[in-house]
Amino acid sequence: MIAHVIRLEKSDQGIIGVLLINAVIFCFTLEKDDTFLKQGSFHCQRFSGTKWPDTFEILVPGHTAVLFHAGNVEADTLGCVLLGATTGKLKGNRAVLNSGETFKRFLEITKNTDYFTLFVNNHFY
Repeated sequence: MIAHVIRLEKSDQGIIGVLLINAVIFCFTLEKDDTFLKQGSFHCQRFSGTKWPDTFEILVPGHTAVLFHAGNVEADTLGCVLLGATTGKLKGNRAVLNSGETFKRFLEITKNTDYFTLFVNNHFY
């Protein structure tokens, strides 16, 4: 499996992007404006923690538990990548929506995968 996050929009309410899995658009993403992820490639491995018992960790040098998980707005992440079916607003904040179901679909797609490569690219100005 190969994944790409293509970042499309950056504001003080986070960075909106698109997640492609094996060259097919899967969902939208939301990251913190000051994300730990820089442009480049990363190894991702299956992760189990207290709050997120089944997900993937993006292996970022100098950081731990940079994860893919559900959440809607920038306040829902400390540096992880949030997944959502669409973009919109929640209480006036830029958001990814239907995140819980989107994250479940992500887990279903990756159920037979323990590792994958993630490429991150910025396409905003």
